Amino acid sequence: SKLLDLYCSSFGRLTVEKQTKDSVTLSWSSGFYQLRVWHSPFRMEILCEQELLSHFGVLCSHFYDHKLQAGVHLQSLIIKEQSVLLNFILRDICCAPSGPSSIGADLCLHGFRHVYGLPQHADNLQLRDTRDGEPYRLYNLDVFAYPLYSRLGLYGSVPLMVAHKPDRTLGVFWLNASETFINIQYSPSDHQVTFVSVLRAEPQTDVHWLSESGMIDCMVLLGPSPQQLFAQYAQLTGYQALPPLFALGYHQCRWNYIDEADVKSVDAGFDRHSIPYDVIWLDIEHTDGKRYFTWDPVHFPEPAKLQQHLEKKNRKLVIISDPHIKVDPSWSLYCEARDGGHFVKDREGQIFKGSCWPGESSYLDFSSSATRAWYSRCFSLDKYKGSTPLLFVWNDMNEPSVFSGPELTMLKDAVHCGDWEHRDLHNLYGFYQHMATVEGLITRSGGLERPFVLSRSFFAGSQRLGAVWTGDNVANWEYLKISVPMVLSLSLAGIAFCGADVGGFIQDPEPELLVRWYQAGALQPFFRGHSANVTNRREPWLFGDEVTAAIRTVIQQRYSLLPYWYTLFHQAHTSALPPLRPLWVEFPEEESTFSVDSQYMLGGALLACPVTEPGIQEIKVLLPGSDDIWYDIHSALVYKGGRTLSLPVTLDTVPVFQRGGSVVCRSVGSCSCTADPDCNLLSPQGTADGELYLDDGHSFRYRDRKAFCLRRFSMLSGRLLCRPAGEEGTFDCNTVIQSVTLLGVKSKPSAVIVHASGKEIWH
Repeated sequence: SKLLDLYCSSFGRLTVEKQTKDSVTLSWSSGFYQLRVWHSPFRMEILCEQELLSHFGVLCSHFYDHKLQAGVHLQSLIIKEQSVLLNFILRDICCAPSGPSSIGADLCLHGFRHVYGLPQHADNLQLRDTRDGEPYRLYNLDVFAYPLYSRLGLYGSVPLMVAHKPDRTLGVFWLNASETFINIQYSPSDHQVTFVSVLRAEPQTDVHWLSESGMIDCMVLLGPSPQQLFAQYAQLTGYQALPPLFALGYHQCRWNYIDEADVKSVDAGFDRHSIPYDVIWLDIEHTDGKRYFTWDPVHFPEPAKLQQHLEKKNRKLVIISDPHIKVDPSWSLYCEARDGGHFVKDREGQIFKGSCWPGESSYLDFSSSATRAWYSRCFSLDKYKGSTPLLFVWNDMNEPSVFSGPELTMLKDAVHCGDWEHRDLHNLYGFYQHMATVEGLITRSGGLERPFVLSRSFFAGSQRLGAVWTGDNVANWEYLKISVPMVLSLSLAGIAFCGADVGGFIQDPEPELLVRWYQAGALQPFFRGHSANVTNRREPWLFGDEVTAAIRTVIQQRYSLLPYWYTLFHQAHTSALPPLRPLWVEFPEEESTFSVDSQYMLGGALLACPVTEPGIQEIKVLLPGSDDIWYDIHSALVYKGGRTLSLPVTLDTVPVFQRGGSVVCRSVGSCSCTADPDCNLLSPQGTADGELYLDDGHSFRYRDRKAFCLRRFSMLSGRLLCRPAGEEGTFDCNTVIQSVTLLGVKSKPSAVIVHASGKEIWH
């Protein structure tokens, strides 16, 4: 009662509708939403206009070990009206001093039969019913050549589930970094669905959460639209970082390029074959004996000059930096970390030791703010010899990977700063290294330059740090196909800057597979070709002229869309809209889209359906929206929406369609530093709308000095308007619109450019 009085007085918009000795009913938003709470046994119901959306209850203690305490109290209840976010924390279910104490809860989602999220798993976009198999597991692990269509944990974990039905999108965020299992049961189940059952029974999804330790800290995001849900989640965990423009170009990587001459040869090969790219990467062999922050003195004797060589062509270098540190008392960095108390301890209080690439290694305790600060300083130019401001970073093996540990990871009873056991924060380990690396690169530039850091391991909130990828995949068609739902799941969970290794990390792709993977990878946010040291070399020009030409074309097409990609990332950074979107995000009422994970939207304007099967001559493409018109961006052929299209394909075909009524800006250049755009306006009803975002592409001036330009292009009543999209932003640049292509209009419109002041400056 006292707690409720406190919240009602603090947030006057909360109203106590009804209260008894056992329960209370609260309302907000003028009674639009209601929350009913019972304390013994504890359960909650969330209603919207008297319709039950979900109910929540703590699972019975016989599901768990004997340490589960029966006394559960509502410690915190926060309701934010603006974002319609409900957060509750249950305490007195806690980790006992002598060991772990599992916690769990039941959540029923009424009216929902489609749930998504919970990355990372190599599985379909829609989460499957688990009653006949294993639950979904969130436990970050190094899984080489991971099994497909599996619910086992992979490299990262985001405990966000998204449910959708035609009139509402709802999210559940289970904030817990320990090992977590999620069981899902759809009712009626697939084998129970009949015509009669559909008429009689409202669908529902039952979700059972179980975490090894911690407390129940659960947030229900009430949407109701997908766009509102994304914003609500971003308010909790952060918005996608705006990457430097070069990071959206093509990246060339291999484990490992042999030496500086090899790097320069590959770099020259891209020029010789007229294939644009922005970044070349070095794996662990670039170091001196797997000692990070060092360079092999024989193979990479002049790393700064190598970076300067790349700089002349506006290209960058990325190096790997893993969390394990070689046990070497003669190495100053190891001694500094040891003497500074920066390593994880074992349960006896000694420095934890495991094996990884260098052999015997110790692991930095990134949960400590002091360790993160020390690690960040290691990236300073005076400390990291051979580095320059053009050097960026790749965090790998940070689940953490321990070759000698159970499931190739750290013992759960290892001890972190503050006497936290590793079991309590396992899924946060890679997130903390990612955070420290990002801070190191920002500090290196005096806070002026945007960093680029790729991390293999991640958690909720990793989107505000940089990019992630889907890990050690295999060069076969099934892994190409599964990459699409994997990146869509990441996108729904807020991690917008994601992708899969083009060509497959392990084994050798056949030429057709390699071309198709480049086509698919160019339509994902993070675009990197990568391969293992046991595979054949895989530079794009090594497979014959036809393959080289096909790859060149698709990479050039990627660069032509950079203005659009950059604008989409501005939207992700400011409004949490992911660049990659399942079809149902843009067409929320069309149930035919709810299970589709072979095609997707790029923003609101482009629909992509990459070819992921060998030897096919025709592909089926769902064109949603019965009132929409779609244009093939290559042939300009027009198709009506609300149908499934049979599209003939050849090896050169990349099925991408632009939505009628949209404006997409393209670049006429072939590198990330060229941004003079063309505009494609598709206007079947005589109207179209779109935006273009510009800034310097590399600094924080857009944030600190509002040095950016956001222009809106609109086609209305025979006039093409180009005007500021908002009041903020001043950015002087030499960018010009070189041409405008219009489809679906009967006559040529007039064009008007409007200055930020509102004055027409050109007509």
